[in-house]
Amino acid sequence: MSCQIFHQREVTMTKKSLIITIFILCFGLIMIGCPKKTVMKEEPSVKKEEAAKAEAEVAKEKATKEQFEKSLVAAKTPGIEGQVFESSLLKDIHFDFDRYDIRPTDAAILKENAALLNKFTNVKIQIEGHCDERGTVEYNLALGERRATSAKNYLISLGVASVRISTISYGEEKPLDPIHNEEAWAKNRRAHTLVTAK
Repeated sequence: MSCQIFHQREVTMTKKSLIITIFILCFGLIMIGCPKKTVMKEEPSVKKEEAAKAEAEVAKEKATKEQFEKSLVAAKTPGIEGQVFESSLLKDIHFDFDRYDIRPTDAAILKENAALLNKFTNVKIQIEGHCDERGTVEYNLALGERRATSAKNYLISLGVASVRISTISYGEEKPLDPIHNEEAWAKNRRAHTLVTAK
């Protein structure tokens, strides 16, 4: 009888051991089968960076446009196409005596003017050619036209459409500085840019 009870206890213990062993194995398999979650630090996405850059570019363009609009002042005398506007952002270029070729310093100014005009493709301009008082009226009108045309051609070479640029020569008729000396003459030998449409 006691042998039988002992045998039953042994079987029961073996069953319990087996169940515990199976449970431990199952638990181990579950733990091995479930990979640990790796925590990834969120890096700013490329799309977010590109969107931020695009937004900054739009804001910059808007600010440039506002600055350009504020710089426009109606000129006292009309241009060849009617009402024109002066802009402090479109700089004059100057020429040597009796010359109409673009000097390196003036080429840099025209590059700045072209960069602005290429941002605002609706803007049309008029380039005025001016001379000092030396020479005949006819000669200075022709020289002023060559100066305006040189400036126009340089802007065209920088991507500004030719249909947006008109030229006129005033020769010696509209001096910037009316004094009769070399300093004044140097100021008067110029190509001046006005806005005819915005």
